[in-house]
Amino acid sequence: MPRQNTSPAEFPPAILLQIEQLAQRIVELRKNRGETQAQWATRLGISQPTMARIERGDAAVSMATYVSCLWQLNPALDLTQLLAASPAPKLAPASDLIDANAHKSKASAEKPIQAEPELSAQQQAQIAQNFAAAKAALDFFKSPMF
Repeated sequence: MPRQNTSPAEFPPAILLQIEQLAQRIVELRKNRGETQAQWATRLGISQPTMARIERGDAAVSMATYVSCLWQLNPALDLTQLLAASPAPKLAPASDLIDANAHKSKASAEKPIQAEPELSAQQQAQIAQNFAAAKAALDFFKSPMF
């Protein structure tokens, strides 16, 4: 099995919360259909223990397996719509993020704090695009469909 670059324990809390909420919704919809974990596991080509891990919100389960569950609930689902173009938010320069209190310390009085160089327009656009995609994904999983 390939080694993961990031341990699920290192994922941001907001991502872990979304996975947990997604898992709860999958359980709810599966039960509303009167189907068992074993039935779903068979249809998805996974083991029943893996299905149980999905329903616990295990972040180590592959994205493809979660997407398979979503597709099981809604075959018309098109996750590429999460990446639809949206206006990119303007990012504040790094210099705006310097803690004003840092200027009050004796060390900073002796050595002026230098602002980090500003990001290039291309870097800002890429970061904004990544944030927009992440926000769209979070909004999608908060939608009434789930």
